[in-house]
Amino acid sequence: MSEKSVTNVCTRGGRRNWTKALLAGCMLVSAAGPWAGGVSWADTSSMIKPSGPAQRIPDFVELVKQVKPAVVSITSMIRSDTMEGEGGGMGGGPFPFPFPFQMMPQPSKQLIEARGSGFVISADGYVVTNNHVVKGATKVSVTLDDGTTLPAKVVGRDGKTDLALLKVTPTQKLPFIELGESDDVQPGEWVIAVGNPYGLGGTVTAGIVSARGRDINEGPYDNFIQVDAPINRGNSGGPLFTQDGKVVGVNTAILSPSGGGSIGIGFAIPSDTVRSVVDQLRKTGHVVRGYLGVNAQVISPVMASALNLPAPAVAGTPPAGALVASVSQDSPAEKAGLKAEDVITDFNGQKIATPHDLAVRVAAVAPGTQVTIGFVRAGKAQTATTKIGNLASATGDAGKTASTAGGQHLGVALAPLNRDTRQQLGLPQDTHGVVVSDVEAGSPADQAGIRPGDVIQSVGGQQVDMPKAAVSLVKTAMAAKKPVLLRILRDGQSLFIAISPDGSTAGLPADNGAGSGDDDDN
Repeated sequence: MSEKSVTNVCTRGGRRNWTKALLAGCMLVSAAGPWAGGVSWADTSSMIKPSGPAQRIPDFVELVKQVKPAVVSITSMIRSDTMEGEGGGMGGGPFPFPFPFQMMPQPSKQLIEARGSGFVISADGYVVTNNHVVKGATKVSVTLDDGTTLPAKVVGRDGKTDLALLKVTPTQKLPFIELGESDDVQPGEWVIAVGNPYGLGGTVTAGIVSARGRDINEGPYDNFIQVDAPINRGNSGGPLFTQDGKVVGVNTAILSPSGGGSIGIGFAIPSDTVRSVVDQLRKTGHVVRGYLGVNAQVISPVMASALNLPAPAVAGTPPAGALVASVSQDSPAEKAGLKAEDVITDFNGQKIATPHDLAVRVAAVAPGTQVTIGFVRAGKAQTATTKIGNLASATGDAGKTASTAGGQHLGVALAPLNRDTRQQLGLPQDTHGVVVSDVEAGSPADQAGIRPGDVIQSVGGQQVDMPKAAVSLVKTAMAAKKPVLLRILRDGQSLFIAISPDGSTAGLPADNGAGSGDDDDN
């Protein structure tokens, strides 16, 4: 409305309307009078005037400014069949583990867009995140703090610790952060989580360390830092900082009985574990763990009495140690002379409280390392020495393709397809091929979609009936640095999967994507 039309409206209606308007204006001014005169008119004797504390509560403003540029958001296109359920949980249990990353709804049944977090650990672009953020991914991208998005390569993954290492190629040096010493972290200490919950990149939350060494029975090497800092979907793989700006953990899981968001109980992988795993992933793309060869169990008070073990130092506490239930044939434990009913109390100078404690300690030792084991037999303390074996070699068989020509790691164990195996898989007795007995997490075979129970019937167009033949053909292809095409029998259906040395698929129809090898309909 123009200024002219406003004037016309005000004058329309004659003197009477103008007088009423003037009186109304006077009343309005009168009502506003006490306020229009300023604060000096009001009684300020009862005004509350807060005084700041002599010492302000410390905040994290400067710390966040320094570390936030190294925190990234990760987007993955994930094959739906590699996920345990909506949100990455484990079927309704109280622990959504792997940690529930943020998934964006997609119309396709084959690929799901998932979002997580990570952090840069080197100027040349190495990024740490969770395994479940990129497991089964056909495409991964990393968004830096300044908004730059870069394609990422999965260098390696470790399913047993839920860690993954990515690599981006930046145009300039990236700001990065270093790993701290998680063994130095104490309950009650302040920690800060930075991540990408619900796609809200750069979100900062704070809390304290609630406990250390938590085993939530979701993995063989659980050793989590428990925190009460709010972490939610999309925080997967993000860093947990102490006040000195060092990363002491990778946010991984939460306790959420209702399946919702954070209730103040979160879990982070300790940085000491992260350092060990990432160093191996960076060098070889996979993780090598130590192997002792015992099946151990927890000791009850009644068992302790029967085994003539000394009483616990604190009355009522469970007996410490790992009771050997069985010893694997030709294992380092057998060579050390360990027997069933022995109680392992020390491993290489470290006290053993539980079987889980023993498993973590053994796995952390490099194969070939000489170790000393302390144990109790018939009430008498003894020691023995042995060389630690390789867990991957011990759990595989002669068909294990631990490495191929040129140092490429395929990561699949093969076994002959015999009468019993055919019966277990529901296959006709005339079915030929070799059966996949194990697939190493994060290996090229895993990333290509090969699963335990698959029957490999041909490699590069040549029929195979023995593991050695399959391994030989794969080695030849890998030596030539060419993808190898496998014909797979899965659930009674034949399909093809192409594997390249870096784990990406190749030779498949472009419109099917890398996940097509997992689709029985193709």
